Amino acid sequence: MVRGQQRVDAILAATVDLVAERGYPALTMDAVAARANASKATIYRRWRNKAELIKAALDAHDAQQNADIPDTGSLRGDLVAVLETLRDKASDQIATMIEGLIAAMRHDPELAAALREHTENEELSPFHDALHRAIARGELPGDTDTELVHDVAEAMIMRQLQIGAPFDAAFIDRLVDDVLLVLLQYRGTTQ
Repeated sequence: MVRGQQRVDAILAATVDLVAERGYPALTMDAVAARANASKATIYRRWRNKAELIKAALDAHDAQQNADIPDTGSLRGDLVAVLETLRDKASDQIATMIEGLIAAMRHDPELAAALREHTENEELSPFHDALHRAIARGELPGDTDTELVHDVAEAMIMRQLQIGAPFDAAFIDRLVDDVLLVLLQYRGTTQ
């Protein structure tokens, strides 16, 4: 029998999978418990409701995704690496899940609060580490608005996915060189 962190990881992974497959309104604790091979009591001991569970699942999902992003040693390289990682993990199912959660939060105040808390956690931004490394290297000033970079990049990525445009190398280069580095007023020469 799986216990401890392995059990938690299985529950969180099952939650992301199920909400991606079925949507938030159809997500049930019973379904999560069955998929994770856990009891509902185990789930309810940790999370009071499915809004808290989805927030925890998204937090874990994003933290794991961010851990996979390499440190290239330069701001531009790191921004490209972030976007390549996001591209490699992006799927129609993930885009549909995000759109579904946005729609559901309009009618569910608990979900809205949980998702707001999730998105306001700057450390979960895939750009967080890359930008803070650039600040530490002196490539960016200490007062850089790191949240703005995430907001702009996410908006452009979501638009690409929504209109069915390619999330390819050309888009990544355009987003990095013509938008993000300009936004950051990058003055470095390291490529």
